[in-house]
Amino acid sequence: MAKYDSHLDQIFAALADPTRRAILDRLSRGPATTSELAAPHDMAMPSLLGHLAKLEGAGLITSTKSGRTRTYTRTDAAFMPVQNWLGQQSDLWTRRLDQLEDYARQLAKDRANGT
Repeated sequence: MAKYDSHLDQIFAALADPTRRAILDRLSRGPATTSELAAPHDMAMPSLLGHLAKLEGAGLITSTKSGRTRTYTRTDAAFMPVQNWLGQQSDLWTRRLDQLEDYARQLAKDRANGT
């Protein structure tokens, strides 16, 4: 595992904002236009476009333009680096906690035996 992955940093930065997570939640149900994505958010359009740009820059969404309408789609494969990293972290901490549990059991056993 690389100690520093700038693409992973971009993804986590994009996921750090609740508005962007809400947009991703909406796009999990299928493609949506800019207007559809803007509807539930009480913000100026330039602000929403900034959120969309951040998500697109991280590769989490893609957009297509047909006439004056831009449609966004979630890129599910882009979440794999996050899933892989979280899986590695989970494995690491599971091993560490198992080692701690083994150590605690050995200490209890040693105390019970008077050593």
